[in-house]
Amino acid sequence: MALQNYFYTGKTPYFRRVCGAQLNDDKKENSPNTTTSVKRSPAEEFAPLASVFQRRLLTGLGSASLVALGANFSGITSFLLGFSPDTGRNLKLDVLYPIKGYFRCIDTNEGFEFIYPSRWVRDQTVFYRAAGRAESERSLDPPPLNINRRQNFNEPLIAFGPPGSTGELNTSVIVSPVPLDFSIEAFGGPKEVGEAVVRKITGSGKRPDVKATLIDSSVRNDPTKNLNYYKLEFEVESPTFHRHNVAICCARSGRLFTLNAQSPESSWPAVKQDFFNIADSFNLTS
Repeated sequence: MALQNYFYTGKTPYFRRVCGAQLNDDKKENSPNTTTSVKRSPAEEFAPLASVFQRRLLTGLGSASLVALGANFSGITSFLLGFSPDTGRNLKLDVLYPIKGYFRCIDTNEGFEFIYPSRWVRDQTVFYRAAGRAESERSLDPPPLNINRRQNFNEPLIAFGPPGSTGELNTSVIVSPVPLDFSIEAFGGPKEVGEAVVRKITGSGKRPDVKATLIDSSVRNDPTKNLNYYKLEFEVESPTFHRHNVAICCARSGRLFTLNAQSPESSWPAVKQDFFNIADSFNLTS
């Protein structure tokens, strides 16, 4: 409709001008006082109309393109951002538009961010629990003296997974309070920390029905924040499940951050690259 308006508003005056010029030429040609008659070609006659048509068309397409970019119609914005993904990610545009198949989650309260597959959705159970905690913390009423309001810090703040999943395949973030002088490096390098995690899962051998195996461990250093991110890959197996995990652990300002991506072992080959991309994108923003 916008293009039609452009066409109609530009067509009428120039069409009359061209037609009027043609009529004048006909009159001059038929007039006995006319000594010389110059007949123009159709291309010359309609040149003014053609130029207006082209200008109006380009203007209309430009306006339509801006609307399409803003609304990401048919994935146009994501497609264009894919030509320069680093620029789009640096501008945090992937919070609104997926870039190379990933959205970005930014938690401004706790100060962390990571990317996740654009086909995944937010875990609504975790979301409503977090919203309920936030609402209770904002309440103006004093807490009852006989109720222990200790928070379960092992509960995820946020989680994402495929639509309709049961939580077996997802990624989540837990933030736990620790002493201000807490240092994850005090437990050793990533391998030592990974082995400690494995022992914790199995209860140091007290849970013979659960088997955990450390597969790989590494460290990513952020020199600007003087911060180390420990990446751990491990399996957990029991009589009822067999999971593959990729986790990131880091500590800063009295808080221990743990991102964990878990998948049934049967789904691991399909999500392996997604898990590594998620883990490598996890960063503290404050």
